[in-house]
Amino acid sequence: MTTTSTARSLSGRASRVSTPLGPRRNSDEPGAGALERPGPTCRHASRTVCRVARAAQIRRQLSGAATVSGGLALLGLAAYAFLALAGHALAPHDYAAVASLYFLTAIVGPGLFVAVEQEANREVSSRIAAGSGTAPVMKAAWLVSAGLAVLVMLVLLVLSPVLVREVFGGSWPLLVAAVVSVGGAAAVYVLRGAFAGQRRYGWYSATLAAEGLARLVPCVALVLMGIADPTTFGYVFALGTAVAAAATVAGGRVGAPGPAVSRSGMARGVGLLACASGLTLLVANLAPVVVTSRLTDDPRVAASFASLFILARTPLFLFAPVQALLLPRLVGAAAIGDAGTVRRQVGTVLAAVAAVGLPGTVFAALLGPWAARVFFDAPTDLSMVLAGLLGLSTAAMMAAQVLQSALVALRVHRMTTVAWIIGTLIFVTLLFMPIDPVVAAVVAQLVAPFVVVSIMAVAMHRALRTLTSDTEVPASASS
Repeated sequence: MTTTSTARSLSGRASRVSTPLGPRRNSDEPGAGALERPGPTCRHASRTVCRVARAAQIRRQLSGAATVSGGLALLGLAAYAFLALAGHALAPHDYAAVASLYFLTAIVGPGLFVAVEQEANREVSSRIAAGSGTAPVMKAAWLVSAGLAVLVMLVLLVLSPVLVREVFGGSWPLLVAAVVSVGGAAAVYVLRGAFAGQRRYGWYSATLAAEGLARLVPCVALVLMGIADPTTFGYVFALGTAVAAAATVAGGRVGAPGPAVSRSGMARGVGLLACASGLTLLVANLAPVVVTSRLTDDPRVAASFASLFILARTPLFLFAPVQALLLPRLVGAAAIGDAGTVRRQVGTVLAAVAAVGLPGTVFAALLGPWAARVFFDAPTDLSMVLAGLLGLSTAAMMAAQVLQSALVALRVHRMTTVAWIIGTLIFVTLLFMPIDPVVAAVVAQLVAPFVVVSIMAVAMHRALRTLTSDTEVPASASS
């Protein structure tokens, strides 16, 4: 849900650094002095200097990752608690509609507006590194995010008859809740981009924690009061981003005046990033929504599949702190053309995928149906084979995230988008096969990520063959 945005926000800052020995100091931070000059690379510095610099870099990475992980953990806990409590409080038909709102919000929010976060992060961090004011960046980011929000809202309204009938179980208030969530996402992701660019990870984590608490506390109150209204549960979830933005906007810094920003250029960059991010989140979250729409006559199975799907995605959420810690090193190695280190770092992160994903696959197969029944009150037990395949698809999604970050570091952005476009086309084709909707969803969820991983692996192999010592990380992910 929030795994891709968090990891990329933390790694985006590192991509603007001209040396792998550590990022420049942020002049907007309290107590920060003049801008630090980049130090020597390890090809020209002594081993002692490199060891000291790398140790300091690791300490900074650990501190930032730990701070963000705390907020991310609270946000993830709130999401799972919300769905678990809703599963116990609501009837299967109502729960399926609320779960669909959850997945649709994950696609529209993190899937699209994370692009605003990344572009704001890139612009803010690059201007701070150059000693320029960030006020024009923030103004442009707010305007672009507002424009994107209006566009998304219009699309939801155009599709409203289909969404209400097929996805929200005939509930128009849930559609309104989805529209409301768009406005909140537009605001909170601008703030997260600014906080990440300024390397103010405490405030960044605060936006995650506030969003989680804004959903968790009211949801618990609804259950304690015995309220079982799907509309109320839907609004509790949808308002989380708006509450988070309102709670942390005081920490935002407009910054000093500086050179003007091309709003059209920022909009193009956001559009390109939104395409890749949106397709990633679509493949990761759309299956339960489609299953619900195809099983209108059997909401018990649809609700059970949604519960099992959420449990199978747990390792994908837990993987975010690993990416935040390891991927900046990957970007730094690519910046100086060190292909050997890139390969080793990719291998390290993929090993982390295996360490988290494979046990998650076994857990999903052995305990998934039981856990869905106990924690989410799933009305029907689905097969262990189905649960295990969903867990395996999650591991493939984690591997795709790793390879996508490697391609960005190696300047192969186009192949990243191509891989997700091809994977999405295959995913949608398989998802709507004229067979049992649950079987079609599992097949689509398994095949598409492996296709994406295969394309990205080939692209990375080719890029590493041409990587030279004077390779530089591009200033823009959209260039």
